[in-house]
Amino acid sequence: MVDIIKHIEDFVATWRVETASTLRTLEALTDESLGQQITSDHRTIGRLAWHLVLTLHEMPLRAGLSFEGPDEQLSVPASAAAIVEAYTCTSQALLEAVQSSWKDADLLVMSDMYGDQWPNGLMLDILIRHEIHHRGQMTVLMRQAGLRVPDLYGPTIEQWAEYGEPAPVI
Repeated sequence: MVDIIKHIEDFVATWRVETASTLRTLEALTDESLGQQITSDHRTIGRLAWHLVLTLHEMPLRAGLSFEGPDEQLSVPASAAAIVEAYTCTSQALLEAVQSSWKDADLLVMSDMYGDQWPNGLMLDILIRHEIHHRGQMTVLMRQAGLRVPDLYGPTIEQWAEYGEPAPVI
């Protein structure tokens, strides 16, 4: 069940944690890894990362939240650093826009989202979950590209080895 965020402060707290995790993931990318994909008909790491950046701007705009962000028509940058910079700027601009433009009552206002009506708080919750979803996809591609995956919700296999412990098998 998806929850509707009902308080700006709840969004802010969750947003700060999740964007920090996404930023750690993006910062682990290299320019060479941006083309990594499972098959030729699936998104590359670069496309997934850029999709996250674009959605941070596109989805809240549908709910009437105005702030600076990249144009949806921009191509995937060839530089991992450019993606990190765009993500950093856009995620911060979104956070500031929510804090300065909306009050708790605005989270219950209905907005058109892809032909459906969603409360703005639901849109924010789905935006967070969307990031988590694609971040998970990116970590699989990162492993395939030979990159070290950052710890997101617990130690990675590399961290267990650094602790001198075998990774738990569950």
